[in-house]
Amino acid sequence: MSPVELIIFDNDGVLVDSERLANGLLAEMLTEAGLPTTLEESIQTYMGGSFARVRKLAEERAGRPLPADFQERYQQRLLASLSTRLRPVAGARELLESLAASGIRFCVASSSNRERLALTLRVTGLSPLLGDRVFSVDDVTAGKPAPDLFLHAAARMGADPARALVLEDSPLGVEAARAAGMRVVGFAATTPADRLAKADHVIASLALLPGLVGIPALE
Repeated sequence: MSPVELIIFDNDGVLVDSERLANGLLAEMLTEAGLPTTLEESIQTYMGGSFARVRKLAEERAGRPLPADFQERYQQRLLASLSTRLRPVAGARELLESLAASGIRFCVASSSNRERLALTLRVTGLSPLLGDRVFSVDDVTAGKPAPDLFLHAAARMGADPARALVLEDSPLGVEAARAAGMRVVGFAATTPADRLAKADHVIASLALLPGLVGIPALE
């Protein structure tokens, strides 16, 4: 792999272990709203996109609008759950520390809104390692799979998209990175590896990323 000047991390499911919490709650609330949904269906259908995309797809499947306060209630219940149950993905802290020590720049570009993104990084203790290098779907008009968020992050970081590498755990995120002209590594922790096949590489452990960018392996 040619030199990388910026690594862009997705957050949920890549740095913080939130995808099963978030998608389990979404499946529960969609079922309560009359659209029976399992955890696996929620992960496959909705994971990685903005809430606007979730609402659009769910309403198309249901053939009717979701309750007007659905998103507000979902966010309230989710934030409460994340505040007490969320943990970092195994190896996330060690990876960020290793990148910083090696002089490789990194940031986060997430489909979460600013409030949820700030909470997850604070609860998991990763905020100090990222500072203000955190970008949210709220910063752009079009979320993933559009390339806007990744391009915005690269521009704010002063990096050439062609020399940026994205770490993503959703097919939508892989598609967005590709559209942005960036290389992408699929993280197959929650998502089956075959759904990330369009990535340049697929890994199942964060400990494998250093080898792809030419820095010492994590211990």
